[in-house]
Amino acid sequence: MSKDLKELEGKIGYKFDDFTLFTKAMIHSSYANEKHLPKYECNERLEFLGDAVLELVSSEFLFHNNPKLPEGELTKTRASMVCEPALAFCARDLDLGEYLLLGKGEDATGGRKRESVTSDAMEALIGAIYLDGGFANAKEFIHRFILKDLENKKLFFDSKTILQEIVQANFKEVISYHLIGEEGPDHNKTFRVAVHIGEEEYGVGEGRTKKAAEQEAAYISILKLHEKNIK
Repeated sequence: MSKDLKELEGKIGYKFDDFTLFTKAMIHSSYANEKHLPKYECNERLEFLGDAVLELVSSEFLFHNNPKLPEGELTKTRASMVCEPALAFCARDLDLGEYLLLGKGEDATGGRKRESVTSDAMEALIGAIYLDGGFANAKEFIHRFILKDLENKKLFFDSKTILQEIVQANFKEVISYHLIGEEGPDHNKTFRVAVHIGEEEYGVGEGRTKKAAEQEAAYISILKLHEKNIK
């Protein structure tokens, strides 16, 4: 069961004139199929539009904030900022998955937390805001919820590489990742992974995949090392 969209409207700080656009942004294709709605009634068309708006806004942001960065580096940086895991990370801040209209099967198999689903919904929401309130409102949303705290996001997305570099520079021991638990049926598992530096455990992460759990565990370990001024 999805949450009330009025609550989400309050979270994002934007009030829709055309609430049907907002609703459509939250309609996953599985829900449209289950309700025998036309294909165009799901959020995929809005996702297509939102993707284009996001690319323009993020490109402008990088262009103005990195005046000496060459084109190739700008392209690479933009790709990492608006990739599926990055948008899913932003969607988690809004608890966006809880507001989606999903088919029963998609819902039962963990669709509300699936990165491909929540990242697409994030782009659809951008598209809906753009159509409802114009470019300025869409740009404000993107700056507020996607183009913020980029250093911390980079730390998260590159956490395994960054942790490896910190350990190589400051420790004689090596990093190891240990699967310490898994819960749920095969189609909807949650994995728990611990990071060890030598024999000492530094962080535990959870995720829908082992890779995601390792990434979170590495991120938590980095934060713990930073608290000790080890960078």
